[in-house]
Formats: sequence, structure tokens, C-alpha cells
Amino acid sequence: MTLTWLISQTYAEVADSVKNRRFPPTQERMSVSVFSVKLCLTMAQWAQMKQLIPYLPTQALNELYPDCFPMDVRCYLANWIEEQRWEDFDPEKMEQEPQALSLLDQITSYLLRLAQQNPNVVEKMRLQHISKSMSMVRSQPLKLVLTVRDVLRKERDLLSRTSAQIPPYFPQSPAPEPQSVAPSTRDVDLLVLKVLDIQNCRQQIHQLQEELNWERQNYESMQGSLQQASANGMDTGMSEVTKLQNNIKQHEYNGQVIAKKRVQLLQEAVSSLDSCQSRLISRIKAWRWEQHQATIGHPFDENLSPMQTWCEQLLGVNGKLRQEVMLAGEPIPELQDRLGLLLQTLIQRFVPNDKQPPQAQIITEAQARNLGQLGSVPSDNVGELINNTAILEHNASSKSTCATFRNMSIKKIKRADRKGSESVTEEKFALYFTTEISITGCDIPYRIQMISVPVVVIVHGSQDNNALATIIWDCAFSEPDRIPFVVPERVPWKQMCITLNSKFMSDVGTQRCLDNYNQHFLAQKIFDKPEIAGDYSNMLVSWAQFSKEVLPGRSFTFWQWFDGVIELTKKHLKSYWSDGLIFGFIGKQHLHLILKDRPNGTFLLRFSDSEIGGITIAYVAPSENGGQKIQNIQPSTKRDLEIRSLGDRIQDISFITHVWPDLPKNDVFRKYYTDYPEPSGSGYLTVSIQTRVGVQSHCESPQRSDNIQDPGSFYAMDQGNASCSSPFYPGSPQDQFSSPIQTVSGSMQGIYSDQNTLFPGVDMSQAPSTEMELEQILNNLVDDRQEDVQ
Repeated sequence: MTLTWLISQTYAEVADSVKNRRFPPTQERMSVSVFSVKLCLTMAQWAQMKQLIPYLPTQALNELYPDCFPMDVRCYLANWIEEQRWEDFDPEKMEQEPQALSLLDQITSYLLRLAQQNPNVVEKMRLQHISKSMSMVRSQPLKLVLTVRDVLRKERDLLSRTSAQIPPYFPQSPAPEPQSVAPSTRDVDLLVLKVLDIQNCRQQIHQLQEELNWERQNYESMQGSLQQASANGMDTGMSEVTKLQNNIKQHEYNGQVIAKKRVQLLQEAVSSLDSCQSRLISRIKAWRWEQHQATIGHPFDENLSPMQTWCEQLLGVNGKLRQEVMLAGEPIPELQDRLGLLLQTLIQRFVPNDKQPPQAQIITEAQARNLGQLGSVPSDNVGELINNTAILEHNASSKSTCATFRNMSIKKIKRADRKGSESVTEEKFALYFTTEISITGCDIPYRIQMISVPVVVIVHGSQDNNALATIIWDCAFSEPDRIPFVVPERVPWKQMCITLNSKFMSDVGTQRCLDNYNQHFLAQKIFDKPEIAGDYSNMLVSWAQFSKEVLPGRSFTFWQWFDGVIELTKKHLKSYWSDGLIFGFIGKQHLHLILKDRPNGTFLLRFSDSEIGGITIAYVAPSENGGQKIQNIQPSTKRDLEIRSLGDRIQDISFITHVWPDLPKNDVFRKYYTDYPEPSGSGYLTVSIQTRVGVQSHCESPQRSDNIQDPGSFYAMDQGNASCSSPFYPGSPQDQFSSPIQTVSGSMQGIYSDQNTLFPGVDMSQAPSTEMELEQILNNLVDDRQEDVQ
């Protein structure tokens, strides 16, 4: 693998761009920087509050944003709100009411405009409702303005306290260290300029050496002429000789000064290269860490082009510096060794897992730990890989060389002895990649090695869920530069909450996060604490609570339950969730609080806490004593929603009318209703499946239709009723039989029951399994009746 041409070309491009670049004056750059700072400060308050809000207790949020100035207004009008002069208002100055009324009118106007432009039906109606509510305080506009002023003051006070001392409910991300930032373009430019200065010094030394050689040649020639003239008694002209001697001394002195300067520049350039390369390597480590965190949904930019460009430029600088050291008059072994080590380090470190080297083997956690600490190559073979070698291929367009293992698989694996209750899905392995590359100009090849992120080897799909839990815990809570693959046994709930939120948003593919209500219920669930009040942010969650211990009263773990909700939402409820139609995770105690005093028919959608991957409808219903009660409909699972969508199920249930808090269901769910086509005139009666709530354990037949024009009462069924899986009888009996058959009067209760025998002489105790069987039975009955009539 040859890198010489690539390095030379990259270096030449950088050097040329540096020579021709026109840098702006310092004062101009400073003014741009000040403008940028001012621009950042304009949005600083709400931008910081958005990061803080997810970790504030519910009570603190309710106190911060009162009903007359909800958080929705603060969010939608953040820019405009922070531009107004709220501090100018004084509660004692009643003459300011017209100005306050003008601000109130602007708020309501902006909200209505946003509502008209918002494609989300739920948000549109919510904005309209808020605008209407705020219009009702027109009689006291000054009170509202002072409320906004106080809210902004509280936000600033809260942000100032969190910057000085982070509260327990607000996890602060560690600030990046200065060396973790990759070298900027200007850093590389300055480094290239130093190399150009070194090359210029070498050229000056070469020019001085030529002049010195010329002067010495003239001096020697003149000395011969002087000796001959002195022997002949002629004037020797010593002034010319003295001048040549002075020139020679001056050239020798200048050469020594420039040579000394050149060595100093070389040392400075190598030090700058070392510093620049250290920052690049730190950035590479950060990139790998971000790649590791992307497993749980954290944002990750997989573009390697900027780092590849920096690496190529630094390789080019290294090559030029090694060339300058070799061209020095005297060898400088210290700089040669240092540049060789920098080259080796950069080549060995700049191997991301995105494109792996061309040979792989599987290693255990212990072997990975020894490899990281001792650098020793694993000797014991714990598994056999098939197709574990590949060829390095160079892509000229992307300037990258990579190897792809397209069909690599594990043939067998040797597992370690497990401790206590450990399962095979908790055992972590890694893939160990190695290769050797040769670079033109270097005497020995460079060995590159890299271990992958942890992997779990399973033998059956039923182990996938628990294996994924192991990977998520490792990716979420391991530290950078850890010993492979050490991870804490317990973590604070606030960290777990961030992980669950990232995983949920990433897998579902939504921008809507889990709000405070959802996060609070998840804490109640995992800690088995049904109390509504309480701050769980600093409570420690163990690995066992997350993935091993069965939830109280259930047959599944917390992760199995949460993962089931993710799968259900990803496949069937993504749009509903993104539109804000699903409340999500909420406990029954909290459910009663928010639905209390709501009109009958008010409902919300929540994820079932008693079934894996289920969503249920909780609604307000009248009670027997004239009051109200909260009812929960049997959860709909993935299989149920494949048969009939959630929107159609909600349309079927007539007694639920308004989505919490008070949005008409037909307005917000209309786009999710299925439009059934008109009858095609094929002669067949149409059949539909509908949802019924509260049916008995057996299927009820439809009522007979006395209207001969009626195409038949559609059969309505509850999908949770397993005893009747298909509606075989959509029409009335009159539509099914010819005139010799008398119409059966009364309702047809128990069509599959022998209690009311609809067809004498036929055993209908067992329901027909297919429509063909039912049709055969009906045909036989018709034939029998015709014989009786005859």
C-alpha cells in the first residue's frame, strides 16, 4: 500500500492554498467574533432552558409556568419574548396598560398564525385553545405582562444556580477537554508555513554555500597571483584579499546563523506536529466513543472526511519534515526518532471501526483486557470464524483504503465459566482485527490492530432481547478509555432516563421525546414505587433491575416490557406518537388525577403496564350511582393492530368522544380513519370488522333486518374475543334463504350455541372453521327444507 503520492499531493495543495490565502485583519476577525457571541447570547436563555426542562420535577415546572402563561407559549414565541422589554413594566404604573394590552394582542395573534401554519392537528388545536384562553385576560393585561417578566426572572435565576451548582435532577454533560478538539484548518496552515520556512532556510544555506565556494575559489586564485607578484617585486594589492577574507567570514557566519535557525524551526515544527497530531488522535477517540454511543440512539456524524483530510495533511507534513532532517548537514537522531514514532502512532491510531483491517478473530473480554494493557496478541482461540480475511481495496474517489467482510460468520464458540446467575447473553466478546501496511520511504511495515465494540453471541432468536440489553447497558454507561469491557453495576436514574429516551426516539424514528410524565412513570415502574410524588433522579438503578429481575406481579423484566413498547410504536404507532395523540407511559393513579372532573367520553391513549407491547384506551364513563369512573379497555397488541388499525378502533367506539384534554376525536383522528370503497356491484355483500367493547365471551349474531333493501347489518366483534375469529354471517336470514323457507322471527342469539337451535337437526355446537363449511351446511339445510315442502 503506497501513500507517497497521496501525501505529496495533499501537502502541495495545502502549501499552495496557504501561499495564496488572504487572511482578514485582526480587528475584522474580532468584530465578527463579537457579533457571533452576541448572536449566541440572544438565544442563550431558552436554549439552556430546553436542556434543563426535561430534568426538572413536575412541581417545579408547574410553579415556573402558570396556567395564564403556559410553557407552550414560552417555547413557540421564544425569540419574540426575549426581545421585548418586560423589565420596564411596573405594577404601580397603570398608565402602562395600553402597552401591555398591545403585547397581549401580539401574543394571541402570533399563536393564531402559528396554529394556521401548523400541519399537526393536535398542536394546531392546542395553539387555538391557548390563544383563546389568553384572550380572556384582556381585562388585566398588566398582570399577564408582569407574569411573563417574573417567569423570565425565575429562568435566569434557575440557570445561574445550575451553572454554579448542578442540582440532582439536571445531569450536566462533561465539557470537552481542549485537546479533544481536532486541529483546525488554521493549525495545519501554520504548520505548513513552518515547513515552508524550513525549506526556505535550507535554500538560503545552499545559496550561501555556493557564494562561499565562489569566494573561496577567488581567494585561492588571488592568493596564487599575490605570491607570484610578491616574488617578482610587484604591488600585491592586499586590500582585495582582505575584502575576500571578510566576505568569506561573513558568509560562514550567516550560514551558521541560518543553520541554527533551521534546526530551531525543525524542533518547533516537530513539536507543533506532535501537538496537532495529539488533538487529532483525541478527536478520533471521541469519534469512536460517539460511534459506540450511537447504539443507544445518541446523535452521531459518521462522516470521516474531515479527519481523513487532517490525517493526510499531517502525514504530508511528517514526510516533508523527515526529508528536511535527512538533508540537514549533520544528523539529528533525536528528531528522526521522534518523527518516526509520530508516523507510527498516527498510522496505528487512525483505523476507525467503520472500515476494518483485513483479518479478524473473536476474543473474550479477558483477552481484550490483556490486549489493551499489555499489547499482547491473543493466543487462545475461543471461536472459529468463517470468511475472516479480506483484501484491502483503494477507492481513488474517496482517497480511502478499506476491507469489507461481507460473509463473515461464527462457526463455533467457546464460552467461559459463568458466575452465579449469569446467563450466556451477559457474556461479552469482541472482534480483533489486524493487518500490516508498508509505506514508501519506511524501512519496516506497520502492524495495525483494533478491537471492535462488544458483541454478544447468541444461538436463538429468543435470546435477542436479553443480548440487546447487555449491549445497551455497555454502550450507555461505560466510560471513555475504559479497561475492556468494564461497566458499572449501578447507575443514577437520570442517566438511565436519558438512555431510554434516546433509544426510544432513535428506534421509533421520531422527534418527540418522553416527557416528564412518561419518565416519572418509568421510574415508578423500575423502582416499584407507586407513589406519585418523589424525585427519583439520584436513585441508583442496577443491572438486575433493568434486565434480570421480573417486575412485581408480572412475568417479564423492565427491559422486555419497554422494548415491547418500542417495537409496537415503531411498527404501528409512529405517526400517532409523533402527532402527540398518545399520552404514553402513565400510572393509573396519575391517570385518575388528570381525568378527574373531565366530561364523560374524555379518553387518552397509554401504553399497557401489564402486557408486553400493548396500548390501551382509558376513558371517563358514568358510574352506576350517577358519578364518574375511569375505565380501561383491553390493550391492543401488535397482532390486533395488524387486523384493525388504532384509528379505526377509536372510530368504532362511539362513547369516547374527546381526546384529553378536550379535543374532538374526529378532528384529530380523522386522517387515520380508513375510507372503505363503495360496493362494486359484484353481487356480494360487503363484510367489515368493527371493534366492540364489553361483549360477552361468546359471539353474538347481528339482529335480523326486516328491510329487504338493507344490505345486512354488519357483524361487529371484539378482536380480543378468541372464540369467534371470523365473521361468517354478515347478512340477515331473509337475505340468505329462498322463499320456501320461512323467516325466523326474533333475534338470533347464540348462532354457534346449542341453547337456541336455529337449524333443527343440525349440530351447531362447534363453529364452522371455514366459510366453505358454513356454506355447505346452509346448502344442506335448504335442500332438506325443500323436500319437506314438497
